[in-house]
Amino acid sequence: MLTVIFVTLAGCSTSTKSKLADSKHKLQVVTTFYPMYEFTKNIAGDKADVKLLIPSNVEPHDWDPAPKDVGKIQDADVFIYNSKYMETWVPNIQKTMNHDAPIFVAASKGISFKKGVAEDGTPNEVAIDPHVWLSPVLAQKEVQNITKSLVKADPKNKKYYEKHSAQYMAKLKELDHEYRTQLKHVKKREIITQHAAFGYLAATYGLKQVPIAGLSPDQEPSAARLAELKSFAQAHHVKVIYFEELASPKVAKTLANEIGAKTDVLNTLEGLSTADQKKGLNYITEMKQNLKKLVQSLNE
Repeated sequence: MLTVIFVTLAGCSTSTKSKLADSKHKLQVVTTFYPMYEFTKNIAGDKADVKLLIPSNVEPHDWDPAPKDVGKIQDADVFIYNSKYMETWVPNIQKTMNHDAPIFVAASKGISFKKGVAEDGTPNEVAIDPHVWLSPVLAQKEVQNITKSLVKADPKNKKYYEKHSAQYMAKLKELDHEYRTQLKHVKKREIITQHAAFGYLAATYGLKQVPIAGLSPDQEPSAARLAELKSFAQAHHVKVIYFEELASPKVAKTLANEIGAKTDVLNTLEGLSTADQKKGLNYITEMKQNLKKLVQSLNE
Protein backbone atom coordinates (compact mmCIF):
# COMPACT_ATOMS: atom_id res chain seq x y z
CA MET A 1 0.00 0.00 0.00
CA LEU A 2 2.84 2.34 0.90
CA THR A 3 4.47 1.77 -2.50
CA VAL A 4 1.23 2.71 -4.25
CA ILE A 5 1.13 5.99 -2.34
CA PHE A 6 4.74 6.74 -3.33
CA VAL A 7 4.12 5.97 -6.99
CA THR A 8 1.01 8.11 -7.07
CA LEU A 9 2.74 10.99 -5.36
CA ALA A 10 5.81 10.94 -7.56
CA GLY A 11 4.07 10.07 -10.79
CA CYS A 12 1.52 12.88 -10.56
CA SER A 13 3.91 15.48 -9.22
CA THR A 14 4.52 18.61 -11.24
CA SER A 15 7.70 19.89 -9.71
CA THR A 16 7.96 23.63 -9.15
CA LYS A 17 11.51 23.63 -7.78
CA SER A 18 13.90 26.15 -9.23
CA LYS A 19 16.67 25.08 -11.55
CA LEU A 20 20.30 25.48 -10.73
CA ALA A 21 20.66 27.41 -13.94
CA ASP A 22 18.86 30.20 -12.11
CA SER A 23 21.64 32.20 -10.47
CA LYS A 24 19.35 33.12 -7.56
CA HIS A 25 18.70 29.49 -6.68
CA LYS A 26 20.60 28.07 -3.74
CA LEU A 27 21.33 24.35 -3.87
CA GLN A 28 18.61 22.38 -2.04
CA VAL A 29 19.95 19.33 -0.20
CA VAL A 30 18.04 16.77 1.87
CA THR A 31 20.00 14.42 4.13
CA THR A 32 18.67 11.41 6.01
CA PHE A 33 20.04 11.30 9.56
CA TYR A 34 22.46 13.30 11.69
CA PRO A 35 25.97 12.34 10.44
CA MET A 36 24.90 12.86 6.82
CA TYR A 37 23.47 16.26 7.80
CA GLU A 38 26.55 17.25 9.80
CA PHE A 39 29.05 16.24 7.11
CA THR A 40 27.05 18.00 4.40
CA LYS A 41 26.57 21.22 6.39
CA ASN A 42 30.31 21.51 6.95
CA ILE A 43 31.01 21.17 3.24
CA ALA A 44 28.10 23.24 1.94
CA GLY A 45 28.47 26.25 4.24
CA ASP A 46 26.16 29.04 3.09
CA LYS A 47 26.02 27.89 -0.53
CA ALA A 48 23.24 25.34 0.08
CA ASP A 49 20.13 24.82 2.16
CA VAL A 50 20.71 21.52 3.95
CA LYS A 51 17.77 19.81 5.62
CA LEU A 52 17.55 16.83 7.98
CA LEU A 53 14.85 14.31 7.04
CA ILE A 54 14.78 11.95 10.05
CA PRO A 55 14.06 13.67 13.39
CA SER A 56 17.02 13.58 15.79
CA ASN A 57 14.97 11.94 18.55
CA VAL A 58 13.98 8.99 16.34
CA GLU A 59 16.00 5.79 15.99
CA PRO A 60 16.91 5.74 12.24
CA HIS A 61 16.80 1.94 12.12
CA ASP A 62 13.06 2.12 12.86
CA TRP A 63 12.10 5.05 10.62
CA ASP A 64 10.16 4.89 7.36
CA PRO A 65 9.27 7.90 5.18
CA ALA A 66 5.73 9.24 5.00
CA PRO A 67 4.41 10.64 1.68
CA LYS A 68 5.36 14.18 2.80
CA ASP A 69 8.94 13.00 3.29
CA VAL A 70 9.02 11.56 -0.23
CA GLY A 71 7.82 14.96 -1.44
CA LYS A 72 10.73 16.67 0.31
CA ILE A 73 13.16 14.31 -1.42
CA GLN A 74 11.51 14.90 -4.81
CA ASP A 75 11.83 18.66 -4.42
CA ALA A 76 15.54 18.56 -3.54
CA ASP A 77 18.44 18.99 -5.93
CA VAL A 78 20.56 16.47 -4.02
CA PHE A 79 19.50 13.67 -1.66
CA ILE A 80 22.24 12.26 0.59
CA TYR A 81 21.94 9.02 2.54
CA ASN A 82 24.42 6.66 4.17
CA SER A 83 23.64 3.38 2.42
CA LYS A 84 20.90 0.98 1.38
CA TYR A 85 21.92 -1.09 4.41
CA MET A 86 20.99 1.71 6.84
CA GLU A 87 18.21 3.51 4.96
CA THR A 88 16.72 0.30 3.54
CA TRP A 89 13.76 2.18 2.06
CA VAL A 90 15.86 4.29 -0.34
CA PRO A 91 15.94 1.91 -3.35
CA ASN A 92 12.14 1.75 -3.45
CA ILE A 93 11.82 5.52 -3.08
CA GLN A 94 14.29 6.11 -5.89
CA LYS A 95 12.15 4.05 -8.25
CA THR A 96 9.16 6.32 -7.62
CA MET A 97 10.88 9.61 -8.48
CA ASN A 98 9.70 11.47 -11.59
CA HIS A 99 11.86 12.99 -14.34
CA ASP A 100 12.87 15.91 -12.10
CA ALA A 101 14.39 13.65 -9.45
CA PRO A 102 17.31 14.82 -7.29
CA ILE A 103 20.80 13.40 -7.49
CA PHE A 104 20.82 10.37 -5.14
CA VAL A 105 24.10 10.11 -3.23
CA ALA A 106 25.20 7.09 -1.18
CA ALA A 107 27.83 8.69 1.04
CA SER A 108 29.35 5.28 1.71
CA LYS A 109 30.10 4.56 -1.96
CA GLY A 110 33.39 2.68 -2.31
CA ILE A 111 33.51 1.54 1.32
CA SER A 112 33.80 -2.22 1.93
CA PHE A 113 30.99 -3.23 4.26
CA LYS A 114 31.32 -5.87 6.97
CA LYS A 115 28.85 -8.62 7.75
CA GLY A 116 26.57 -7.86 10.64
CA VAL A 117 26.35 -9.63 13.97
CA ALA A 118 23.61 -12.05 14.94
CA GLU A 119 21.85 -12.09 18.32
CA ASP A 120 24.34 -14.68 19.60
CA GLY A 121 27.30 -12.49 18.63
CA THR A 122 28.35 -14.59 15.63
CA PRO A 123 28.64 -13.16 12.08
CA ASN A 124 25.28 -12.71 10.40
CA GLU A 125 25.54 -14.05 6.87
CA VAL A 126 22.57 -11.99 5.68
CA ALA A 127 22.73 -8.62 7.42
CA ILE A 128 25.32 -5.96 6.60
CA ASP A 129 26.70 -3.55 9.20
CA PRO A 130 25.94 0.03 8.03
CA HIS A 131 27.68 1.98 10.85
CA VAL A 132 30.67 3.14 8.82
CA TRP A 133 30.43 6.78 9.97
CA LEU A 134 31.66 5.77 13.45
CA SER A 135 35.17 5.24 12.08
CA PRO A 136 36.84 8.66 11.61
CA VAL A 137 38.77 7.15 8.70
CA LEU A 138 35.61 6.00 6.89
CA ALA A 139 33.89 9.28 7.76
CA GLN A 140 36.56 10.96 5.64
CA LYS A 141 35.57 8.78 2.70
CA GLU A 142 31.94 9.80 3.16
CA VAL A 143 32.92 13.48 3.23
CA GLN A 144 34.83 13.02 -0.03
CA ASN A 145 31.79 11.42 -1.68
CA ILE A 146 29.45 14.15 -0.47
CA THR A 147 31.87 16.83 -1.70
CA LYS A 148 31.96 15.30 -5.17
CA SER A 149 28.16 15.22 -5.29
CA LEU A 150 27.79 18.88 -4.35
CA VAL A 151 30.40 19.89 -6.93
CA LYS A 152 28.57 17.84 -9.58
CA ALA A 153 25.25 19.47 -8.72
CA ASP A 154 26.62 23.00 -8.36
CA PRO A 155 29.91 23.29 -10.30
CA LYS A 156 30.04 27.08 -10.11
CA ASN A 157 30.80 26.77 -6.37
CA LYS A 158 33.38 23.99 -6.80
CA LYS A 159 36.24 25.85 -5.12
CA TYR A 160 34.05 26.86 -2.19
CA TYR A 161 32.91 23.29 -1.51
CA GLU A 162 36.40 21.88 -1.88
CA LYS A 163 37.86 24.48 0.47
CA HIS A 164 35.29 23.77 3.19
CA SER A 165 35.66 20.04 2.64
CA ALA A 166 39.43 20.26 3.13
CA GLN A 167 38.95 22.21 6.36
CA TYR A 168 36.56 19.59 7.73
CA MET A 169 38.75 16.73 6.53
CA ALA A 170 41.60 18.22 8.56
CA LYS A 171 39.43 17.97 11.68
CA LEU A 172 38.58 14.35 10.92
CA LYS A 173 42.26 13.52 10.39
CA GLU A 174 43.09 15.13 13.73
CA LEU A 175 40.28 13.07 15.33
CA ASP A 176 41.72 9.89 13.81
CA HIS A 177 45.17 10.80 15.14
CA GLU A 178 43.76 11.27 18.65
CA TYR A 179 42.04 7.87 18.52
CA ARG A 180 45.19 6.13 17.29
CA THR A 181 47.42 7.81 19.85
CA GLN A 182 45.19 7.40 22.89
CA LEU A 183 44.01 3.85 22.18
CA LYS A 184 47.43 2.49 21.27
CA HIS A 185 48.51 1.61 24.80
CA VAL A 186 45.26 0.95 26.70
CA LYS A 187 45.37 -2.04 29.10
CA LYS A 188 42.35 -3.83 27.63
CA ARG A 189 40.94 -4.02 24.13
CA GLU A 190 37.46 -5.51 24.64
CA ILE A 191 34.29 -3.41 24.80
CA ILE A 192 30.76 -4.70 25.42
CA THR A 193 28.10 -2.67 23.65
CA GLN A 194 24.33 -2.96 23.66
CA HIS A 195 24.15 -3.10 19.90
CA ALA A 196 26.70 -3.91 17.24
CA ALA A 197 27.33 -0.35 16.06
CA PHE A 198 31.05 -0.02 16.73
CA GLY A 199 32.52 -2.75 14.54
CA TYR A 200 34.21 -0.36 12.10
CA LEU A 201 35.60 1.82 14.88
CA ALA A 202 36.91 -1.26 16.70
CA ALA A 203 38.50 -2.64 13.52
CA THR A 204 40.18 0.70 12.76
CA TYR A 205 41.82 0.99 16.18
CA GLY A 206 42.51 -2.61 17.15
CA LEU A 207 39.67 -3.07 19.62
CA LYS A 208 37.26 -5.98 19.97
CA GLN A 209 33.56 -5.15 20.05
CA VAL A 210 31.39 -7.71 21.85
CA PRO A 211 27.73 -6.78 21.31
CA ILE A 212 24.89 -7.86 23.57
CA ALA A 213 22.52 -7.91 20.60
CA GLY A 214 22.88 -7.66 16.84
CA LEU A 215 22.58 -4.70 14.46
CA SER A 216 19.24 -3.56 15.89
CA PRO A 217 19.47 -1.84 19.29
CA ASP A 218 16.08 -3.30 20.28
CA GLN A 219 17.02 -6.97 19.92
CA GLU A 220 16.60 -8.98 23.12
CA PRO A 221 19.43 -11.42 23.85
CA SER A 222 18.65 -14.95 24.99
CA ALA A 223 19.41 -16.17 28.51
CA ALA A 224 22.23 -18.26 27.07
CA ARG A 225 23.75 -15.20 25.37
CA LEU A 226 23.60 -13.19 28.61
CA ALA A 227 25.30 -16.03 30.47
CA GLU A 228 28.02 -16.15 27.81
CA LEU A 229 28.54 -12.39 28.03
CA LYS A 230 28.71 -12.55 31.83
CA SER A 231 31.54 -15.11 31.63
CA PHE A 232 33.34 -13.06 28.95
CA ALA A 233 33.05 -9.83 30.95
CA GLN A 234 34.38 -11.47 34.11
CA ALA A 235 37.26 -13.15 32.26
CA HIS A 236 38.30 -9.88 30.58
CA HIS A 237 37.63 -7.64 33.59
CA VAL A 238 35.09 -5.50 31.73
CA LYS A 239 33.96 -2.70 34.05
CA VAL A 240 31.59 -0.74 31.76
CA ILE A 241 28.66 -1.89 29.62
CA TYR A 242 27.81 0.62 26.91
CA PHE A 243 24.37 1.52 25.59
CA GLU A 244 23.13 4.36 23.41
CA GLU A 245 20.91 7.39 23.92
CA LEU A 246 18.15 6.48 21.46
CA ALA A 247 17.57 2.97 22.82
CA SER A 248 16.46 1.55 26.16
CA PRO A 249 19.36 0.76 28.53
CA LYS A 250 17.42 -2.12 30.13
CA VAL A 251 19.48 -4.96 28.64
CA ALA A 252 22.81 -3.24 29.29
CA LYS A 253 21.82 -2.59 32.90
CA THR A 254 20.73 -6.20 33.37
CA LEU A 255 24.16 -7.44 32.32
CA ALA A 256 25.95 -4.74 34.31
CA ASN A 257 24.05 -5.71 37.47
CA GLU A 258 25.01 -9.35 36.93
CA ILE A 259 28.74 -8.59 36.94
CA GLY A 260 28.88 -5.52 39.16
CA ALA A 261 29.79 -3.20 36.29
CA LYS A 262 28.69 0.34 35.42
CA THR A 263 26.71 1.43 32.39
CA ASP A 264 27.49 4.43 30.22
CA VAL A 265 26.45 5.95 26.90
CA LEU A 266 28.64 5.45 23.84
CA ASN A 267 27.12 7.75 21.26
CA THR A 268 26.33 6.21 17.87
CA LEU A 269 25.68 9.72 16.47
CA GLU A 270 22.47 8.42 14.86
CA GLY A 271 20.73 11.47 16.26
CA LEU A 272 21.80 14.70 17.97
CA SER A 273 19.10 16.98 19.34
CA THR A 274 18.66 20.54 18.19
CA ALA A 275 19.27 21.65 21.78
CA ASP A 276 22.62 19.82 21.87
CA GLN A 277 23.59 21.26 18.50
CA LYS A 278 22.82 24.76 19.81
CA LYS A 279 25.18 24.04 22.72
CA GLY A 280 27.96 23.50 20.18
CA LEU A 281 27.92 19.71 20.26
CA ASN A 282 28.58 17.96 16.96
CA TYR A 283 30.12 14.87 15.38
CA ILE A 284 33.66 15.86 16.38
CA THR A 285 32.86 16.75 20.01
CA GLU A 286 30.78 13.60 20.55
CA MET A 287 33.38 11.33 18.97
CA LYS A 288 35.98 12.88 21.28
CA GLN A 289 33.69 12.22 24.22
CA ASN A 290 33.36 8.60 23.07
CA LEU A 291 37.16 8.37 22.94
CA LYS A 292 37.50 9.75 26.46
CA LYS A 293 35.05 7.14 27.79
CA LEU A 294 36.76 4.30 25.91
CA VAL A 295 40.23 5.22 27.18
CA GLN A 296 38.96 5.45 30.75
CA SER A 297 37.10 2.13 30.71
CA LEU A 298 39.87 0.25 28.91
CA ASN A 299 42.39 1.38 31.48
CA GLU A 300 40.29 0.46 34.55
